[in-house]
Amino acid sequence: MEKANEKRLNGGRLCSICNQSKAALKRPKTLEQICRECFYAVFEMEIHKVIMDNQLFKPGERIAIGASGGKDSTVLAYILSELNRRHKYGLDLLLLSVDEGITGYRDDSLETVKRNEIQYGLPLKVVSYKELYGWTMDEIVKMIGLKNNCTFCGVFRRQALDRGAALLKVDKLATGHNADDMAETVLLNLLRGDIARLSRCTSIITGEDGPIPRCKPFKYTYEKEIVMYAYFKRLDYFSTECIYSPNAYRGFAREFIKDLERIRPRAILDIIKSGEDFRICTSTKMPEQGTCERCGYISSQKWCKACVLLEGLNRGLPKLGIGRSRGHNGEQDKNMEQANGKNHIYSKEYGNLDF
Repeated sequence: MEKANEKRLNGGRLCSICNQSKAALKRPKTLEQICRECFYAVFEMEIHKVIMDNQLFKPGERIAIGASGGKDSTVLAYILSELNRRHKYGLDLLLLSVDEGITGYRDDSLETVKRNEIQYGLPLKVVSYKELYGWTMDEIVKMIGLKNNCTFCGVFRRQALDRGAALLKVDKLATGHNADDMAETVLLNLLRGDIARLSRCTSIITGEDGPIPRCKPFKYTYEKEIVMYAYFKRLDYFSTECIYSPNAYRGFAREFIKDLERIRPRAILDIIKSGEDFRICTSTKMPEQGTCERCGYISSQKWCKACVLLEGLNRGLPKLGIGRSRGHNGEQDKNMEQANGKNHIYSKEYGNLDF
């Protein structure tokens, strides 16, 4: 009874870490009841430990932070700025944003990123779909509808980030992918039977064989804790979901992960651990990594997915590259080459995607 009373302060429970201040929250990851200051300390220390244990950065490196204005990238920019200063990482940090051309969503979120540029003192570079591909997402959705728009956006966005990072001449690109995102990706690759992606989707550093390596400092950080950190620190971030994403396939995986988390919070980390421990059978044929014949971007086919999708848009056949890629060989390849004519992507003002 006395111990129970000791654990309470003015009618509230004491922080389980410092045993001095009143608990302000229950950590979703561990279910510990802790005060704000202890939450800040453990949250930042866990991310610092992930960075050091996995050797994500080296002194003197130039790092681009993928910045969308959302909670994950905003907290990542703030945390990396703080840890870089506090622990003397010696990094040159920059913000890199992609303007997909989504009216009422991305234009508003970019205003948040521009404020972050001033708040954190980090230079900002914005690249757009319009200047890279000649299309905005608004224009693409008008042509294809809402069913497969996320396929176009995902492929174009990934390549746009790499192209922006190349323009900035950075050594690495840091993204705000969190533990929830990682667990969702493991589940999605299982559902799709995508063995190639399943074998690498839990890696904390990816793309080392590509143009710009990417790293994920938030790999083991729960989304709920990122939201809590941003809320308690009063960080300036944009919280509206993309207007074109409600029907995205990933959304169903996200809901399933949330249901699992409610039953057993540890489930998110367990799924990531399962993904890390997967071993691909040696008899399984894996795609060979090469480069796109058209733009030079990394690809396992003759043309990278972005070039295939862009070719379809430019020819008025937007469904050309939808679905699982099986290469563009033989008769299909000939038909595409013959039909291109003036609509060939090299003849389009923004279609020459030299990498």
